[in-house]
Amino acid sequence: FRLALIQLHVSAVKSDNLQRACGLVREASAKGAKLVALPECFNSPYGTQYFKEYAEKIPGESTQKLSEVAKECSIYLIGGRSIPEEDGGKLYNTCAVFGPDGALLAKHRKVHLFDINVPGKIQFKESETLSPGNSFSMFDTPYCKVGLGICYDMRFAEMAQIYGQKGCQLLVYPGAFNMTTGPAHWELLQRGRAVDNQLYVATVSPARDEKASYVAWGHSTVVNPWGEVIAKAGAEETVVYTDIDLKKLAEIRQQIPILSQKRCDLYGVEMKE
Repeated sequence: FRLALIQLHVSAVKSDNLQRACGLVREASAKGAKLVALPECFNSPYGTQYFKEYAEKIPGESTQKLSEVAKECSIYLIGGRSIPEEDGGKLYNTCAVFGPDGALLAKHRKVHLFDINVPGKIQFKESETLSPGNSFSMFDTPYCKVGLGICYDMRFAEMAQIYGQKGCQLLVYPGAFNMTTGPAHWELLQRGRAVDNQLYVATVSPARDEKASYVAWGHSTVVNPWGEVIAKAGAEETVVYTDIDLKKLAEIRQQIPILSQKRCDLYGVEMKE
């Protein structure tokens, strides 16, 4: 099946971002995409100073538009981190997923908050304004089961391993790595998660805006279960297309059967209820 990643140029005007995103979703659908993903922070600038101002409830204005365009195009739509979600007086970094009938299929709240300090390069603390999610998020399609993470979640190998154990064959991470972590780790982490679990990994970033307070790395990418980069954007606004070949995934798992060769008598990773 065809996957499309929309690397959107994000402005400070929410309505403009939403209108352009929906237009690119329609374009991707017209080109045969069955699963379309938007980037983290596609509907607001990225920064702790913006989260409260741009926050919405789910369902709300932005997610209603995503629901409508998913139904109109009869696709599965991963809404990036569409908005900072407000719920019960708390804010979450949330990705909403909609099916071809417009129904909400999954709602992933970022589990691992981006609190880092690289001296002389970048300091950022999402926990100043956001609360963490506390659950894994998966959804079924006629093609395969899909697991969700958001940006920093990708650094945690155990999370991807759980998704693999639960039958996911594709992991999608809307993300916004920066100009320090992007060149160093963006592709490396994706290839690691893909090879470790013998599945496809897709990441979708905002386009780079050098004038923004937080400059995203861009380079939305798809990696296959062999660890090969099979599609990759540059820094500019674009739509990345790739065909997900589940037959190739099955062949790789048969050739190198690590999933059945794990020594579960010696070690294990488990999802806590």
